[in-house]
Amino acid sequence: MTDLDDTHDATLTSWVETANDPAGDFPIQNLPFGRFRRASGEAWRAGVAIGDQVLDLERAGLADTTDMQWIMQQSVEQRRALRRRLSQDLRLGSAREAPLRGALIAQKDVEVTLPCTIGDYTDFYTSIHHATAVGRQFRPDNPLLPNYKWVPIAYHGRASSIVVSGTPVRRPLGQIKAADADAPRLGASERMDYELELGAFIGRSNALGDAVPIADAEAHIFGLVLFNDWTARDIQAWEYQPLGPFLSKNFASTVSPWMVTLDALAPFRAPFEHPSGDPQPLMYLDSQANRAEGAIDITLEVLLQTSRMREAGSAPQRLMTSNFRDSYWTLAQMVAHHTVNGCNLQPGDLLGTGTQSGTREGEAGSMLELSMGGKRPLRLDSGETRSFLEDGDTVILRGHCARAGFRRIGFGECAGTVLPARGLTMERP
Repeated sequence: MTDLDDTHDATLTSWVETANDPAGDFPIQNLPFGRFRRASGEAWRAGVAIGDQVLDLERAGLADTTDMQWIMQQSVEQRRALRRRLSQDLRLGSAREAPLRGALIAQKDVEVTLPCTIGDYTDFYTSIHHATAVGRQFRPDNPLLPNYKWVPIAYHGRASSIVVSGTPVRRPLGQIKAADADAPRLGASERMDYELELGAFIGRSNALGDAVPIADAEAHIFGLVLFNDWTARDIQAWEYQPLGPFLSKNFASTVSPWMVTLDALAPFRAPFEHPSGDPQPLMYLDSQANRAEGAIDITLEVLLQTSRMREAGSAPQRLMTSNFRDSYWTLAQMVAHHTVNGCNLQPGDLLGTGTQSGTREGEAGSMLELSMGGKRPLRLDSGETRSFLEDGDTVILRGHCARAGFRRIGFGECAGTVLPARGLTMERP
């Protein structure tokens, strides 16, 4: 776990003036990492977001490479040293202000991409509140399967279709079978949904055959992003048994472009425990440090802007909020379980947390939950209703951490707009 140091000092200000906005996502206490370029056709470069600017790490003399993977796989000590150097150089009064100004470029003037090259992607199911709410719709008498409280459930997803925030998402085609139909049909999903998640990027690898002990698990995580695991619920309902999600999930997932490091999140740690009546984690999933501060207090929210809202100039409407603190499994437990069988994680691998829903009204992290499977459509301020997403809808995920005595830090936005499905000729040859 991460100790607090002078980089977390709430009184620190930066000579990058926009980093001092108390409502901003990227103060000097954050310093998230991502990739950018100044113009299409150029190579992607490693950078750090500060206020409304991006600092080019190589041009600033703070990295000898533009390769984000190389930066991510450095030791915890090396990563912390880089964070400290960044903090010192960007502070108000730094002697490095003049030379570093030439390495800054406005975020509005750059193109961003995935924060690193993603090798493999695994999606967990860490919110017991989401698992129970969804299970109740399909298995009213037995909503939560018996293994859930013992093992961090996950499935392997598709890395090639993960896109960066702002990339439109095409409504998928797939097999759909109505409850009263004799056979399935091929068609466009009519129950397209979002899932509010966090994503954890792996920095350091482990060798094939070697498990990562829970005490070392967080040293293998470089940083967190917002993650929207788009889902076609009608395709999912027909295909997910016996082997789980396939076409209902692999058409697209969206991540925010800036990786917020675990060092930046250190002030927002919280105690973690399972309820006293639940099974306690097996030894490989348990540690004193994980119990003391394995949870992280991250406020999450989903906003929706329909085509009608955009045309009217209306701002997106917030649909819900929840908090990652309520997750049933921690980041360290995800890594420890993923590797206990000897699975080798690599720099750039992405672990999704699963949909983050809370216990109260208005804390459901998907439309499947908010609309009760379409039985209770949402009424929007625009006068429209939604059971699931329609073409032209833009979904925006946001997240931030706030605590008295520390600067608020944020994750930026994770946004995507639903495009109509492509046509498909379905005539028999």
